Amino acid sequence: MHVALKIDVDTLRGTQEGVPRLADMLEKHGAGATFLFSLGPDHTGRAIKRVFRPGFVSKVSRTSVVEHYGVKQLLYGTLLPGPDIGRRCAGLMRGIADRGFEVGIHTWDHVRWQDYVQDRDEAWTRREMQRAVDRFGEIFHVAARTHGAAGWQMNAHAYRLEAELRFDYCSDTRGSAPFLPVCDGKVVACPQLPTTLPTLDELIGLDGMEPEGVTGHLLKLTGSALTDHVFTLHAELEGMKLAPVFEQLLAGWSQQGFKLTSTRAYFETLDVTRLPRHAVTFGGVPGRSGTLALQGAAVAL
Repeated sequence: MHVALKIDVDTLRGTQEGVPRLADMLEKHGAGATFLFSLGPDHTGRAIKRVFRPGFVSKVSRTSVVEHYGVKQLLYGTLLPGPDIGRRCAGLMRGIADRGFEVGIHTWDHVRWQDYVQDRDEAWTRREMQRAVDRFGEIFHVAARTHGAAGWQMNAHAYRLEAELRFDYCSDTRGSAPFLPVCDGKVVACPQLPTTLPTLDELIGLDGMEPEGVTGHLLKLTGSALTDHVFTLHAELEGMKLAPVFEQLLAGWSQQGFKLTSTRAYFETLDVTRLPRHAVTFGGVPGRSGTLALQGAAVAL
């Protein structure tokens, strides 16, 4: 059984500090992973608009956003100009690929995608995705083969564009098992490997859970039913203050007999021709604000 590790890299600081630490930790444990990079401007400070979103204030208070991200980071795009992550960190990103980790696209502008994509049209969606695809090619000199949406925020246009852009597979949804997405009654020929486990920032503080208790909670979830999983982590969290918690998880999953892999390695074990088809829906996830793209009911077509 696999635990495929998907690393979302949202910010400049996460790229510069969290990514190298995670790479070192993963190599220490003989684990694979997929690093998904934000490739354009860091506008983290503009996320303040989410204060009006149900559950956002609660999440911020539980997860100590200032402590994890830093004051300077939280001013990018407001009082400070947003630095271009891809231009400033191209060498670091290539270094991660050179160390044997899969790399892919998270987004162009993390805050812009997460806050607006659900209500945008095909032209807007295409423009944002093409910017990321073009920058990925400039940095890595190869085409991107995978994508994982910022904040699990998507629209039907984005799913269809993933097939058009010839991604091998993507991981944009929350769900229970790999599937082919069905949008507006039509199958999209780009498999989804959904995130199957709650994230650390969704669990910490929920029902009073402390960071020390998160490891046991997640290991109980994975140990109760031996099945494949996709776990999403963040360079700004598990690559920094929550690194000790993540390292405990790596050791625990290894002891449970899981193979710790990239999402690519997991995808290559699947028979794509036999994947079930599921509608894509939108709804809430405990511990996270807003609505997310979810694996919906199976569809017979």
